[in-house]
Amino acid sequence: MTSTTASLATPSVFPRHIAVLILLCMGCSFAGNHVAARVAFDDGAGVLLAILMRSGGTLVVLAGLVIWQRQKIRLAPGAWRWQLLLGLLIATQSLCLYSAVARIPVAVALLVANVFPILLALLTWALGGSRPSARTAALMGVILIGLVFVLDVPTRLSSSDTVGPEWLTGVMLAFGAATAFACALWITDHKLSQVRGSVRSLLTILIVFCSMNLAGISGAIPGGLNLPASQTGWFALATLMVLYGTGFIVLFMSAPRLDMPRNAPVMNIEPVATLLMGWVALDQMLSAGQLLGGAIVVTGIVLLTYRRQG
Repeated sequence: MTSTTASLATPSVFPRHIAVLILLCMGCSFAGNHVAARVAFDDGAGVLLAILMRSGGTLVVLAGLVIWQRQKIRLAPGAWRWQLLLGLLIATQSLCLYSAVARIPVAVALLVANVFPILLALLTWALGGSRPSARTAALMGVILIGLVFVLDVPTRLSSSDTVGPEWLTGVMLAFGAATAFACALWITDHKLSQVRGSVRSLLTILIVFCSMNLAGISGAIPGGLNLPASQTGWFALATLMVLYGTGFIVLFMSAPRLDMPRNAPVMNIEPVATLLMGWVALDQMLSAGQLLGGAIVVTGIVLLTYRRQG
């Protein structure tokens, strides 16, 4: 009876190939969100407007889902503080990443922010989880090396045009975004896995939305509420809202079943997909070195996915 109750309370983990496919789709969804955001910003839209639209749209969908399923917004007494912390961490991640993008090149900000899988694995290990195997650590290193080539970091670092007085601040903010996101994933997986996914996601995005409004009033977010200059910007904002909302809802509703400490490195596909989408949507050509880096990343992901279980 006890084992049956525990099995019902604890969500079953997806098969490895299903989890990887979900994470790949989510990585591409978040990548499309960045490309759509760039299109909107180029059309004059403010950063705060984009953040409020994506979180507000996601909040509306999640609220409708919770009402349709007739779910009660109720958590165990000890879970409320973890839920609040989760929402604040996601808000911090959003604020840090957008602030980093405002200070340093987007590609560099994304590279630094995408070290979160490594931070998650180390955090899980430090808090009593399994130690990453030597093979897993090596594959993580291969993926990071590939990202260095994909994002053309050596060229950017050697260019005096990209290294300004706010360079270090931007890099630290991007690293802060990675740290906040890794902590949020750990809390989701270890402290809030018993909370129904849609309820947890609703409360999280509600905290994000409220936090972003407060941050906007205080002037903490660069950009503001500037409206797009044309229909292109509005379409980009709508696309951003759909892609981010879909990625956020699916990721955080499924996180307890995705075995994130093992599979989170798969989401390193995001900056690669961003470059490919930017190539198509923004006419940004990829160099031979970037294509090589993309091949290294994809190879590392495939090896990570199909490793033999010990």
